[in-house]
Amino acid sequence: MLHTPQTISIDESGWMTPARHCCSPNYGPRPEGAEVSLLVVHNISLPPGEFGNGWVEKFFTNRLDPDAHPYFSSIASMQVSSHVLITRTGELVQFVSFNDRAWHAGRSCFAGVTECNDYSVGVELEGTDTLAYTEEQYWVLARLTDTLLAYFPALSPERIAGHCDIAPGRKTDPGEAFDWSKYYSQITSN
Repeated sequence: MLHTPQTISIDESGWMTPARHCCSPNYGPRPEGAEVSLLVVHNISLPPGEFGNGWVEKFFTNRLDPDAHPYFSSIASMQVSSHVLITRTGELVQFVSFNDRAWHAGRSCFAGVTECNDYSVGVELEGTDTLAYTEEQYWVLARLTDTLLAYFPALSPERIAGHCDIAPGRKTDPGEAFDWSKYYSQITSN
């Protein structure tokens, strides 16, 4: 079943509709005066290269069983999150309010300003650096981007980056498989 919404809205508390809410404990308040002005595109799959199994949700909510897969023992103790996951079918899963600081970027810098978590929204695409993303994911990411651009006045299409752009040498996502031109062509706020 595909989950591609035609419209997305965000309420005043920073939660979106339609989305399945899966609240993560891994977040905090944004620093006083911090204004959301950056959108960071990531990818994730757990175990690497496997999709649709619920492990990402368990990871972002600190419920990942380190014994369930050999790879999990190296990451199960990490406390990370993202604001949103877009699954391969286009389903939106929100972990953290957009008004709060999710722990998605790590050590990072954009346009000379460090600590991107303070002023960014993190969106994870279920995928890998080298496997093509789905049409549903591009569509939903573009609709979400339009909504975020309207919700956060300081955010603009020029302030959208990949994780690889804000943490070069440390991160590679969303990877060579992500078609930036296709994505930008679907954003109606351009």
